[in-house]
Amino acid sequence: MAAFSSCLVASFSKQLTITNSSNTTSYLSLPNPKASLKSLSFSNFLSETPFSSGSLALKAVERQTRRSVVCEAAPVQKADSAAKRARQAEKRRVYNKAKKSEMKTRMKTVFEALDGLKKKTDAQSEEIVEIEKLIAAAYSAIDKAVKAGSLHRNTGANRKSRLARRKKAVEVHHGWYTPSAAVVA
Repeated sequence: MAAFSSCLVASFSKQLTITNSSNTTSYLSLPNPKASLKSLSFSNFLSETPFSSGSLALKAVERQTRRSVVCEAAPVQKADSAAKRARQAEKRRVYNKAKKSEMKTRMKTVFEALDGLKKKTDAQSEEIVEIEKLIAAAYSAIDKAVKAGSLHRNTGANRKSRLARRKKAVEVHHGWYTPSAAVVA
């Protein structure tokens, strides 16, 4: 009977009665051919049984259809895992906020230094070296925020580009940098 265990389905309508020479009767439920196993018909299933020898008598018996219903109890609530996810989210939020705050502070420092340098009328080109150190620190903060996942890499690239453009605008304003003429093709 172990060979037929994989064929059992939720809905049965036929049973196979097996009687051997010592008049011992055993019943084997066969799947309903109209149910989910449509490719197996009752006659095909009987011809493939290992009990088709002469010592056993096979007889198909009609039985009332049995239907089984499987009910699963829904879990009440996943309070522990939901609470853990909330704790993790809060921890990530605080971490990401710190990374973004550091980045914004460094960028603000650079912008203020660049604005101060741009307003100076007697600025020297050596003064840009101090600002370049501030820009390097801001780049580092941006890269750390991107690496930590607090900031998307494209957003980080845009922020770094904004710093570089602002620096170049100050250099052009004071005449320390002259952009090359655009090549027309």
